[in-house]
Amino acid sequence: MEPQPAATPFLLLFRNSGPETHAHLSPAERQQLVTHWNAWYDGLAAAGKATEGQPLDLETRLVSGAGGSRVVDGPFAEGKEAVGGYVKLHVASLDEATAIAQSHPGLAYGLIIEVRSMTVACHLGVTHR
Repeated sequence: MEPQPAATPFLLLFRNSGPETHAHLSPAERQQLVTHWNAWYDGLAAAGKATEGQPLDLETRLVSGAGGSRVVDGPFAEGKEAVGGYVKLHVASLDEATAIAQSHPGLAYGLIIEVRSMTVACHLGVTHR
């Protein structure tokens, strides 16, 4: 038996998932989408591939400047660009994470999914815990 490849953490970032994207759906269609979305996630969790996921609130705050001296309330990005939620995966490759993203039921309704590998070192070359 071949050894299984080590799991790598990936984030699926959901864009274009705000209320305006789904405004044209009837209440029954919205419920059906939520039911399919939950079944998609529950299947990944049962297979040990998804460890957490959460929608994000529309309220946003940006902190910048030395000592966090600048604080600005949002939202800022156009709705289709804003991150509306995420799922953390533990899978063998970017291809596997992409295939999982491609199976998401929200894609048919305009959802955009960004697939990102999580890394132990930031662009500064510092290793993170």
